Amino acid sequence: GGYVCAVLVNQAGWPFFLGLPLAFVASAAIGAVLERLLYRHLYARSHLDQVLFSVGLVFMSVAAVDYIMGSSRIFIKLPSALEGQIDFFGVGIGRYRLMIIVICGLLTAVLQLILARTRFGSRLRAAVDDPRAASGLGINVPQVFAFTFAFGCGLAGLGGALSAEVLGLDPYFPLKFMIYFLIVVTVGGSSSMTGPFLASLLLGIADVAGKYYVPKMGPFVIYTLMIVILLWRPNGL
Repeated sequence: GGYVCAVLVNQAGWPFFLGLPLAFVASAAIGAVLERLLYRHLYARSHLDQVLFSVGLVFMSVAAVDYIMGSSRIFIKLPSALEGQIDFFGVGIGRYRLMIIVICGLLTAVLQLILARTRFGSRLRAAVDDPRAASGLGINVPQVFAFTFAFGCGLAGLGGALSAEVLGLDPYFPLKFMIYFLIVVTVGGSSSMTGPFLASLLLGIADVAGKYYVPKMGPFVIYTLMIVILLWRPNGL
């Protein structure tokens, strides 16, 4: 998703806000193909098998992107309106970073509403809890899983496009931040959409503050906070 947006904006000259939805669509399309050809055959396997398969696929993707796009770091050109900072109670916050927080918050609220209040959300919860019983009730479980997987891949691509300007985009991007993804999901829990969102904010602030005030102990802070939260709430936030 990040590379799709970078190519469209930096090379083709497309507007940034048009590149974002196309990054989502391209990633969702790739996810739909992967689900149909590969992941659909792993649903009956253990979660560990699925995770290990995904990690292996990530390494293959990294090698492919490195071969096609090169290993140099890429940043996406932002509109001038998103450059600069906003003073918030004496603290300067980048406009683009603030926009990312707002977009993630809105997406979290919408997804939580869909899962909790819509017919598709109830079908998805039923399919996850008991696929056989859901099929007996007339729910097309493979179709529900395929759409959800593709949509999740689209969101991942959108996240890559949004974070490319902040973190820089290179083929090893997913490997460098994979541990942070796992920490956020572990601390946030899988029972809701708001948990991982709150965990990402909390852990992100703690990580930046730790590296700023105690540079030598920066990475130690986020892991300590993770342990404390999991001891307090083993199932996550």
